[in-house]
Amino acid sequence: MNNPNGDYSSSRRVVNTDAGLNRFMTKMYGHMTLSVLVSALTAFVCSFYTSSITMYLSQHSAMMWLLFLVPVGLSMGISFKATRNYAASFTMLMAMAVIYGFIFSIISLAYTSANIAAAFLSASAVFITMTVYGAFTKRDLTKFGSHARAALIALIIASVINIFLQSPAITYIFSYIAVIIFTVLTAYDTQNMKRMYLQYGSQVSVGGLAVMGALQLYLDFINIFISLLQIFGMGGSRD
Repeated sequence: MNNPNGDYSSSRRVVNTDAGLNRFMTKMYGHMTLSVLVSALTAFVCSFYTSSITMYLSQHSAMMWLLFLVPVGLSMGISFKATRNYAASFTMLMAMAVIYGFIFSIISLAYTSANIAAAFLSASAVFITMTVYGAFTKRDLTKFGSHARAALIALIIASVINIFLQSPAITYIFSYIAVIIFTVLTAYDTQNMKRMYLQYGSQVSVGGLAVMGALQLYLDFINIFISLLQIFGMGGSRD
């Protein structure tokens, strides 16, 4: 004879898991969206002082390197602290968003408002499509994620070499490759964070795990945005 109580208990566990997963995903997307908004607001505020900022950076080149290296350190700090200290990891995520907003304000000088708007809208469309796909697809994206990460490493090495070659054509091609890589990673990272919550959500800080996922998705989004900006902006610099 079937045990109705057992069936009810199993069904309740499934419902509880789904509800917890929905809360986790909502929190992760909320942190990621807030990071993008903080970056956009920072870039907007800094845009009023770009002349002073660029003059200062031209006289202190070490600060430019620091601007690019600090986010790397913050990213590592978030990955290390996320499941241990939610407040610290969230603070580092916001600090990273501010720094990238500052960098965007400088990068935006080379592009028109139309370029920036087109890149942002396109990046948003690509990101939303792929993160929804990653959240709901039943297909295992692990293999695609591994290939994308390997391709990203190769692209970084090639991009460093191109710093010395200064080839616009290579930069243009690399931008398309970067869009493809981070498009794949968006779907993979979404699915991977969903999997991590289901496996470890009861053992670690859910808030911290949400910050870790937000970091990955934020980096995916801004890399898609920057790559599309380079594509749209080729030959379209400010007068």
